Amino acid sequence: MSSSPRVIVIGAGVLGLSSAAELAARGHAVTVLDPGGPNASSAAAGMIAPAMESLIDGLSAEHAALLKRGRDLWPAFAGRHGLALHLDGAEWRGSDPDAAVATLHRLGFAAGRAGEGLFTPDDWRIEAQGALAALSSRPGVTRVEATVTRLSRADGLWTATAADERHWTAPTVVLATGAASALPGLPDVAALLVNSIEPIRGQLTPIVCATPDRVLRGPGGYATPTTDGALCGATMQSGDRSTDPDMEIAAKQVANGVALIGAAAQPGPPRVGIRGASPDGLPMAGPSGAPGLHLALAPRRNGWLLGPMVGRVVADGIEGRAPLADAAALSPLRFA
Repeated sequence: MSSSPRVIVIGAGVLGLSSAAELAARGHAVTVLDPGGPNASSAAAGMIAPAMESLIDGLSAEHAALLKRGRDLWPAFAGRHGLALHLDGAEWRGSDPDAAVATLHRLGFAAGRAGEGLFTPDDWRIEAQGALAALSSRPGVTRVEATVTRLSRADGLWTATAADERHWTAPTVVLATGAASALPGLPDVAALLVNSIEPIRGQLTPIVCATPDRVLRGPGGYATPTTDGALCGATMQSGDRSTDPDMEIAAKQVANGVALIGAAAQPGPPRVGIRGASPDGLPMAGPSGAPGLHLALAPRRNGWLLGPMVGRVVADGIEGRAPLADAAALSPLRFA
């Protein structure tokens, strides 16, 4: 079996589906190929958190400003694609909250003391699994369950071939394969970029409890609201590709979530995903240097935050439009 969409996207995490939805909204016919099942994006808490990420990671003012601009693209993106965006802010319960407030102010974020910690309205969230389903079903996006095992290019067209020998042909491919190794058939320049991505294991644990009003964060992790409780997480285990839940980690996450929320809870099954990170912690988004091949990879733990920005950069690159101001900071060629 073969088919010929205008754009093939390989990978149905938030970066792949954000790119697919943006392209479809611009009139492109997009086929998304993905093996199915959970991935790092579906295992995530869906936090759109430029303020807390900047505070916790000690980011530079330039990096923090880029995350904030990525966040600012979310209201229009959510409205265009029918996604429910929660603007309830986040609370931090770490040590020396006065210093943390001063740091956030210096980085350009709103923040103030709240109880023993601080509150910022600049961090938002989205329900990850529901958002992935909504993006997959956008008009112009066709999602196919397939495990792509190789790529090839001839006569100006890319062919993606699956394990069962089905294949799809298009002039343009977007590679959004997370932390996976380079596919056979990738040009050397792209294969080197893909293989430079560091895998980072992330585990979080859901709990059934009284739902908090907003995201609660502290030195031990976070608790983010769900319809029936909270998601507690998350680990950052560099170089680890294991997807087996660690029940000792889960117990610590539950205890931390209970402490943050201040209520009894019943734990659920842990979620595990393997994130990808580039050497500077920002995504690789845009033209790869090989004709017709674009990347949407390696957002570290900011895939949901930067999904709309990556989607726009990828779509602009495919269409040859004047790039978004932040496109150069995300360009895969910065590592070439």
